[in-house]
Amino acid sequence: MFLRHVGKHGDRKVAVIFREVPGEPHMCLVTYPEVLNQHIHDPLMKCIESDIGQNSENLADALNRTHTKDGVIILQKLHSEGMLKKIRTETVVMTPAPNTKIKLDELNKILNEMKQGEEAVKKLAEMDKQMGMQDPAQVARRMRGDKTPPAGSDEALSDAGIARNLRQQADRMNLEAKGLMAEAERLLKEAASLDPVKAEKSKTKKASKVKVTV
Repeated sequence: MFLRHVGKHGDRKVAVIFREVPGEPHMCLVTYPEVLNQHIHDPLMKCIESDIGQNSENLADALNRTHTKDGVIILQKLHSEGMLKKIRTETVVMTPAPNTKIKLDELNKILNEMKQGEEAVKKLAEMDKQMGMQDPAQVARRMRGDKTPPAGSDEALSDAGIARNLRQQADRMNLEAKGLMAEAERLLKEAASLDPVKAEKSKTKKASKVKVTV
């Protein structure tokens, strides 16, 4: 059976509460189960063997949610009773299985590297998701500033969605047309001011086309 958080300090069995002391990675925090009374010992060992204990990165997380037989949180009890001891990680040999031994400092190094690797993989996956290939139509839509629902969505494929698309296109074309007409009018006025003779001829020509009735 593979069991986390258990090891030996010399010839004494230890339960490793914190694999690394915050700010002191070369130190760990342990307790010696053999010196604990039954009210603490039995719930402590059950906690270690439980799914919660085995799935906790540090045993302290699980012990902070587990009670002694007299109803006190185990972690608080160990602290108040002075049952926690800070020792060097290199002096602790972890024994997760009968024929498995590894020094805690070496185990910490492996676990930390694995954790950093997992975080790096997760970060790369997020970057790839953000910077990966995108639908050209979506990119074009964002560049135009359209608020049209993404192509392929239920809303975009509905009659209401299509109608909204057409109205938005018509509005844009109408604005563009008005702009072009205003620009054309401005250019004609500027041309008239630069060439008054041609402008006068143009007026006379227009007048001659007017039909006069008596």
